[in-house]
Amino acid sequence: MKSKIALIALTTVLLAVAVLIEKNCELSTWQLLMVWLVPYLLIGHETLKEAWEGIAEGEMMNEHFLMSVATIGAMAIGFLPGAETEFAEAVFVMLFFQIGELFEGYAEGKSRDSISHLMDIRPDVAHVERTEEKGDRVIHDVNPEEVAVGEVVVVRPGEKVPLDGKVIEGASSLNTIALTGESMPRELAVDDEVISGCINLTGVIRVMTTKSFGESTVSKIIRLVESADEHKSQSETFITKFARIYTPIVVFAALAIAVLPPLFSLLVGDIDGRTVEHTVLGGFATWLHRALIFLVVSCPCALVISVPLTFFGGLGGASRKGILVKGSNYMDTLAKVGTVVFDKTGTLTHGEFAVEAVHPDEFDEHELLHLAAHVEHYSTHPIGAALRDAFPNEATDGCSISNVEEMAGLGIRALVEGRSVCVGNTKMMERLGIQWHDCHHVGTIIHVAVDGRYSGHIVINDRIKADSAAAIEALRELGVEKTVMLTGDRKEVAADVAKKIGVDEYHAELLPTDKVEQVERLLAAKEKGRSLAFVGDGINDAPVLKRADIGIAMGALGSDAAIEAADVVLMDDQPSKIATAVTIARRTIAIARQNVGFAIGVKVAILLLAAVGLATMWMAVFADVGVTVLAVLNAIRALRV
Repeated sequence: MKSKIALIALTTVLLAVAVLIEKNCELSTWQLLMVWLVPYLLIGHETLKEAWEGIAEGEMMNEHFLMSVATIGAMAIGFLPGAETEFAEAVFVMLFFQIGELFEGYAEGKSRDSISHLMDIRPDVAHVERTEEKGDRVIHDVNPEEVAVGEVVVVRPGEKVPLDGKVIEGASSLNTIALTGESMPRELAVDDEVISGCINLTGVIRVMTTKSFGESTVSKIIRLVESADEHKSQSETFITKFARIYTPIVVFAALAIAVLPPLFSLLVGDIDGRTVEHTVLGGFATWLHRALIFLVVSCPCALVISVPLTFFGGLGGASRKGILVKGSNYMDTLAKVGTVVFDKTGTLTHGEFAVEAVHPDEFDEHELLHLAAHVEHYSTHPIGAALRDAFPNEATDGCSISNVEEMAGLGIRALVEGRSVCVGNTKMMERLGIQWHDCHHVGTIIHVAVDGRYSGHIVINDRIKADSAAAIEALRELGVEKTVMLTGDRKEVAADVAKKIGVDEYHAELLPTDKVEQVERLLAAKEKGRSLAFVGDGINDAPVLKRADIGIAMGALGSDAAIEAADVVLMDDQPSKIATAVTIARRTIAIARQNVGFAIGVKVAILLLAAVGLATMWMAVFADVGVTVLAVLNAIRALRV
């Protein structure tokens, strides 16, 4: 960047010197050429080299070839009879071309900075504990790739977590902004899962690794970002193909403008030999000048540079919001989303059971929870974990538990402080001959009986995410025609969640194959020109994520299979980020279209003027380099979210 600025500055000085020499000295055309060749070759040697390499490789039809032909032709015009020298214009074309590339490099650098900020999550070192020959535990500083699964690493305050694992000692806070886009620190304690790439803020923690570096979260994210540009968007592909067809057409059109009109005047004219020579050569110089202006104007720099740059900026802006889009082609699809299909568990809900309500018939809520949590003290069932989490003191209050009996498919019975407590489903109550009553809440109802008497029930449910309803409303405001929820859960649970968050349609008790069939049906029914997005997080969602027009996975807690199958990954698991992703995609597409429309509009206008001799070389410079600079500056806006 600095070397290019220095080159542009030096060329500007030499150009000014050349202008002074031309105005104040009586020099021949050949002498002037030698003066102007210094700044021309200084600023244009890279472009000329690129053009020559393109010719040697059989790929000559590019913007470097166009620029070289146009400027060399401009230098040659002055040697034709009756033509004025265009040495200054040729140098200015090359100078502004390099200025345009400078702006391009700056904008691309800004885009790369936004993504390289994400790449900074790569940890440089891992402090791993290893046993020496004498039996001492010694900390070794090694490359994270050398740490095996099951080894213990020490993470100090201010350091990045090197690998995914589980905290076995210590407590701390984590800065997860590089992964999720959220500034709120996450609290850590023993047995908590920790993912690589986060920054440890406070205490020293010891982490037992659960994944190798290659399979850790940080490595997967980096691979996603590094491979993002392998997926060309439809608009980019169009521009690339357009340039390959466009360039030879323009070159041959310029040749036709330069040769055909003077030849036509020669054929139809009735003049003597001397007049023929003067008229033909003079006419040829005029039309050659017009053809060269035509070439300069037609150079597709603005299209070839700004459109890919716009998409790259959009990807960078999305990554800063914790939205990883695997390729710019998915920006096109996101912008056209008309139907969004959601998985329920882990996507619209947290995917973890929690106590939603306590309805005692005897005792109070606290006592009922106390008894149920103690009975479930040794249970590994998720419902048991939910009851224990709702009454966290049960492990430390010294209450005696004995005669624990697990009744398969029914529940658990135990003696708590000498009282017989049964915790289970309705079948358990019926088997024990205990009269129970239902609950108006939707969810998993856990009944509790003490000493053979019904004591009440506890409602366990999967909590809806705080922003799920807002996500549906935001999508509706963006013009999404249909939102659908698919789940393997019971119909009454699905109906309750669907009502609370406001989806248009839901289907329950589905197997993975059923979900694919539902998506196939929705794909067949969708409006032409619109796309279908599926949002999921589980292994069973992978087939549907692949089948949808665009798959969106929850990246923080989602399964590896879902993340691999998806096209977009939400690093903080917030459904509301889907609307953000769609907004970013639409804005990116809009900016790309603005650039294409502006560039083609200006070029067509000046091309028509050039063909009839009303355009100057300076207008050509603006139509090429000026439009490119403006388009690149417009493309930078895609970075801002």
